[in-house]
Amino acid sequence: MVKLCNRCQKERAALKRPKTSEQLCKQCFYAALEGEVHETIVKHNLFKPGERIAVAASGGKDSTVLAHILTTLNERHSYGLDLFLLSIDEGITGYRDDSLETVKRNEQQYGLPLRILSYKELYGWTMDDIVRAIGHKNNCTFCGVFRRQALDRGAALLKADKMATGHNADDIAETVLLNILRGDVPRLGRCASIITGEEGALPRVKPFKYTYEKEIVMYAFFKKLDYFSTECIYSPFAARGAAREFVKDLEQVRPRAICDLIRSAEHFRLDAKAGESLPVPGNCQRCGYISSQDVCKACLLLEGLNKGKPTLGISRTRTPKGPKALKGIAAGPESAPRASDALQGPPTPKASPAR
Repeated sequence: MVKLCNRCQKERAALKRPKTSEQLCKQCFYAALEGEVHETIVKHNLFKPGERIAVAASGGKDSTVLAHILTTLNERHSYGLDLFLLSIDEGITGYRDDSLETVKRNEQQYGLPLRILSYKELYGWTMDDIVRAIGHKNNCTFCGVFRRQALDRGAALLKADKMATGHNADDIAETVLLNILRGDVPRLGRCASIITGEEGALPRVKPFKYTYEKEIVMYAFFKKLDYFSTECIYSPFAARGAAREFVKDLEQVRPRAICDLIRSAEHFRLDAKAGESLPVPGNCQRCGYISSQDVCKACLLLEGLNKGKPTLGISRTRTPKGPKALKGIAAGPESAPRASDALQGPPTPKASPAR
């Protein structure tokens, strides 16, 4: 028996939504997903007219669908946003070089300007170089720290007001679970925020915070969007993989589990006494990037690489205070650029004075 769309009651249902169990035709599914993202943007005041928005683009399904939907909603609802694509080339042969070709096609498909920055340009190292130096263990730590700073520096260089990322509900639920498993209380309350970086760095917004990964995949499939689907060759060694599998298992038993994890983190708040013990954001004394320590994590990791001691930034949770912190990071090869010298022009995101 043919099942009709639960909404229009005219067209044949093409899918069953994982989040709501609604059976919808393609057009009603598009309208539902785009409408929910628009509602999220409006409800949380993610954008303001005239803002310049950097869309973090990797060529994957999330960032490609994000670029497509933001472009669509910007025109449909007259957001008045100046959108552009910002990509980071980590230097992973056989993965990032291929995915960047997809991003370049997206540039033409959506009519959005594209800027690509590389780890080699910023830090003097590629991820392939780093893995050769340190092995597969902890390589995601280096990549995560460097990528976050690279995106912020690129957005600052291009005078962006905010950055939009493709983090979806599954991603956020995984992060909540990881912070619970690690006992990372301070981050547990922040990881589910839809806007981050308001304390001084460039604000980042997550329009897909309540959008399930499966629905993003179905949207991209039905719309026949051009995206890169190969997994990073180094990701199987990441700790996040275990959390991802656990969240998927929970979803099979109870689809609302993803949203429940997010809601739990949203309602989590530190009491005033605990909050006072958290480090106050300042700025790295080497590169100027926002940091709660004298030397930011990126500079410390880079120092370890340049000195041939790659575990330096991983094993130390506290950085030196005072004069020792001011020593240059280029203790290794002189040809390796400092993070502070990598991008000339606009200042690196700074921390706001403590209130």
